[in-house]
Amino acid sequence: MAVRIRLQRYGAKKKPFYRVVASESRSPRDGRFLEIIGTYDPLTESVNVDAEKIEKWLSNGAKPTDTVKSLFKKYKVLDK
Repeated sequence: MAVRIRLQRYGAKKKPFYRVVASESRSPRDGRFLEIIGTYDPLTESVNVDAEKIEKWLSNGAKPTDTVKSLFKKYKVLDK
């Protein structure tokens, strides 16, 4: 089972809102997930994540998608 840390889209048309979730790589984008890690709002450019959960999933072998990895770098999520 390959676990990915990815974005799950919510919100209305032209008003996106995303959850950062840990899910199996085979599940659909907005489908089943294992755990909610945080949220991302591109309109206000805010990222709210639980760093402990991210560390836990990364240590267990989860891989972030390219988009999530760039978000973490841009907003300095894992620099602590």
